[in-house]
Amino acid sequence: MADKMEEEGGRSFAIALGGFQLVNLILYGVCVSYSAPLQGGSSGSAQAGTTATYGAFQDVHVMIFVGFGFLMTFLSKYGFTAVGINFVISALCIQWGMLLNGFWHEVHTNDYWTDIHLDLHALIEGDFAAATVAITFGALLGKVSPLQMIGIAFFELFFYSLNFYIGVLYLEAVDIGGSMFIHTFGAYFGLAVASALDGSFRSREGKTRRKTLEQITLTEDAAENHASSTKTSDTFAMIGTLFLWMFWPSFNGALAPPETQERVFINTVLALTGSCIGTFIWSQFKRRKLSMVDVQNATLAGGVAVGSAADLSIDPWAAILVGLVASAVSVWGYTVLQPWLAHNCHLHDTCGVHNLHGMPGIIGGISGAIAAASAGQSVYGNNIGLLYPARGITQDRSASEQGGYQALALVITLIIAIASGVLVGNIVSHPIFEPPAKKDFYSDHLYWEDVHDPSQSKPSDEFDPDRVEAGERKGVQESVI
Repeated sequence: MADKMEEEGGRSFAIALGGFQLVNLILYGVCVSYSAPLQGGSSGSAQAGTTATYGAFQDVHVMIFVGFGFLMTFLSKYGFTAVGINFVISALCIQWGMLLNGFWHEVHTNDYWTDIHLDLHALIEGDFAAATVAITFGALLGKVSPLQMIGIAFFELFFYSLNFYIGVLYLEAVDIGGSMFIHTFGAYFGLAVASALDGSFRSREGKTRRKTLEQITLTEDAAENHASSTKTSDTFAMIGTLFLWMFWPSFNGALAPPETQERVFINTVLALTGSCIGTFIWSQFKRRKLSMVDVQNATLAGGVAVGSAADLSIDPWAAILVGLVASAVSVWGYTVLQPWLAHNCHLHDTCGVHNLHGMPGIIGGISGAIAAASAGQSVYGNNIGLLYPARGITQDRSASEQGGYQALALVITLIIAIASGVLVGNIVSHPIFEPPAKKDFYSDHLYWEDVHDPSQSKPSDEFDPDRVEAGERKGVQESVI
């Protein structure tokens, strides 16, 4: 399948991408328009809303394309695909995510024949959809083809938006920073897809037992060698970490009402500082020396874990404590749980999204349920309806009931993510999606020009005048210089 892809120049990816874009283009032409204040001119209220929201939107935008993209460049032979495919898939997910979010909103309001209206709020929700798929991509990094990622994005966002509809619009659970609906869903969906793909690969391998043990060993060794990182690739990945760490408060607070947004920023910053400090503590205690794997990832766990309760008065010390606990769980995941899952369950999580997004997301969901159950009128007064719409003046949901709905939303999220992930994993394992051979895992050479296959011998250093005239450097030129 890999040879076929190289021969055809990856045209199937371009065809699928173009077809997906054509579908989006038609749907946007038929079903989408600007929101009312943006039609036929801009009112003062619309301009004020833009001023207040655009900064947070741009911060989230940077996180998606720079933060997540560069965080995945730690694989030294997979940097082009990590940044490039994250770029194009995220752009596609913004379009598709806004359509699906608008569709489920119309289902909720029983208003099927009006346009889906776009504004900055919708754009931010589109970014959140892209973030969910980027998290899933992290679990599968290096083991799926770009064509498979198109299929995964197409199906995942349907289930993601369905889960969002059930949790936010139907159960009226509140998850201001996306601990449950973004991080937990994206992580466990990705792990379920990874498990399904691994089972499919093992099934195909079982049907081709004519391979000798030596051939299988060489294939596995090649894949393992490709998965290595270097000091340079790890440094590039730290660029992604730092962008994510700095802009995470905007991610958690982008859609918060003005009355609570400042509290979201404060709680998120404190949780992030706690997880940063905690990571350096736990990493050295556990490994004796600091690990870039821990620093690149666990330092961000506080931003995930505090998300569901970031808009509440949880007290500054509690926000720091959440960050410390999340970093400890994340480091434990990277040092103990992830190797155990890989060895005993054949569950390989390339970026460790279970440790950064999955478990911290569950911590966030649980802490959000506890915080909701203890959020009383005496603390928030009439503003309780801003935090929990179901507890507003027109509704009579109690604090304990809200906590129960929060917990139910977390359970439903896990069920939908895992079940749909297994389903989608089995779908995209079909040969039509061109899954890469194991020997080609974690390597750019199948998908990008002028990238050498690292499992083959180095290319000849023969002098090539045509390439010299084109300004391309050859190994012989570099040796002469």
